[in-house]
Amino acid sequence: MIGLDKEGGVWTVRIDRRDKANALTAEMLTRLADIAEDAAEARVLILTGAGEVFSAGADLDAARAGLATSPDWERLSGAIAALPGLSIAALNGPVAGGALGMVLACDLRIATSETRIFYPVMKLGFLPQPSDPARLAALVGPARAKLILMAGQKIDAHTARAWGLVNALCARDALLPTAHALAADTLQAAPDHATAIKSMIP
Repeated sequence: MIGLDKEGGVWTVRIDRRDKANALTAEMLTRLADIAEDAAEARVLILTGAGEVFSAGADLDAARAGLATSPDWERLSGAIAALPGLSIAALNGPVAGGALGMVLACDLRIATSETRIFYPVMKLGFLPQPSDPARLAALVGPARAKLILMAGQKIDAHTARAWGLVNALCARDALLPTAHALAADTLQAAPDHATAIKSMIP
């Protein structure tokens, strides 16, 4: 349910549980966190989903059984944020709940026009993962972060682009080619040069 392709320094991770809107089980979350930690050796990490949804977040039954508070959410987003190479979230469709954490931790985010972004923690009675609110506010500002986290607003792709939450929009079949195009300069540079530049950006 978590696919991994490695080619030419690019690791492409695909969430594939289409019959459940790519909702994450505990096993899937652990696998994602393990991959993100191992990806320190990759030049570029691309995260995407199979089908028409990136991820609905935690599987609801698993969330009620404790997945909503699993430390693996923070382990995943923290490992992505710490990567020395470039990380790109290629959003093939809606992303919700805890799955937004890995997206916020990426360096770049691209999306299809069908993408919707929401994080219904207030409605569901859960807290967001500890690092998510600060990363979200850094991208869109405190008031907009509160719209998403406290007012439960669903943000469409064009609004996300205007707010800076998403860097570019493209057709679904152009999503991965666009991600590879964005990664081209990083792949052509010496690894330590790319890492040095990334370390200079807050």
